[in-house]
Amino acid sequence: MTAESLHPWPVPPPDAYTVDDLFALPDLPPHTELIDGSLVSPGPQRLFHMATLYLLESGLRRTVPDHLVVGREMTVVLGAGARTAPEPDLFVVRGEAVASARRTRFEAADVLLVVEVVSPDSEARDRIPSPVSTRRPAFRTFGWWRWLVRGTSRWCIRTSMTR
Repeated sequence: MTAESLHPWPVPPPDAYTVDDLFALPDLPPHTELIDGSLVSPGPQRLFHMATLYLLESGLRRTVPDHLVVGREMTVVLGAGARTAPEPDLFVVRGEAVASARRTRFEAADVLLVVEVVSPDSEARDRIPSPVSTRRPAFRTFGWWRWLVRGTSRWCIRTSMTR
């Protein structure tokens, strides 16, 4: 049995996938994102990525005001019919957006901060599609802050924040 037989990849429609397709397709691998109409599935996570997320998530949870909520690895929908629905490593949303524990996504209007940990295995995904997408009007309209976190060979962390 091969990986291909476990998760047969769906054939995209001629005009690319939409957010509605992302949530309607059965048996997608966990954490599949929709980037510019294409399905993107992340590879294995490295220790640096996991440890950095834990550190940043812990710090954000201790410091955000009570009316905000820190979330991790959930889809953010950029609007009806959109062709991009990223799943940021971490994000901060308005508290009123967290109406149900059964929630599977957030609307872009509710997101105030997205955090991406950039590591060698996720560099192409985090540095190329996402910055292109965040320059689009939908992201600018919502005024998101985007925080990129990069590691070095000595566990040092370099960060950059853009709006």
